[in-house]
Amino acid sequence: MAHWLIKSEPNKWSWRDQVEAGEKGTFWNGVRNHTAKQYLMAMQLGDQVFFYHSNEGKEIVGIVEVIKLFYPDPSDPSGKFGMVDVRAVKPLKRPVTLEAIKADPRLKDMMLVKNSRLSVQPVTDEEWKIVCEEGGV
Repeated sequence: MAHWLIKSEPNKWSWRDQVEAGEKGTFWNGVRNHTAKQYLMAMQLGDQVFFYHSNEGKEIVGIVEVIKLFYPDPSDPSGKFGMVDVRAVKPLKRPVTLEAIKADPRLKDMMLVKNSRLSVQPVTDEEWKIVCEEGGV
């Protein structure tokens, strides 16, 4: 099973919104970057994903799970991009901030540190373990 990180601006779609979507989950659309698209295409059912609040907060706040594989994004007029569906699994007991991630030398190579603008990112098993420990899960 692979691990990932997806970003959302909390004023557009927050962790609370994701939790309120319930078991049926929701689509993760709006990606318009080819690298991020490739990562969405690589996701498998059951993959665990960090839910990151970008712009406001700049912190990992929860874990979601992929429940539907990549399919066309109807909001993309070009037809080039797609989306996956995710559902909330659990919140982190303690949000893990970007500042804390950057301060941890074990996470110096995490894509969130190296390429913080990318909205969908892979997370290594070791990075996943460290962030989960820091987040109390």
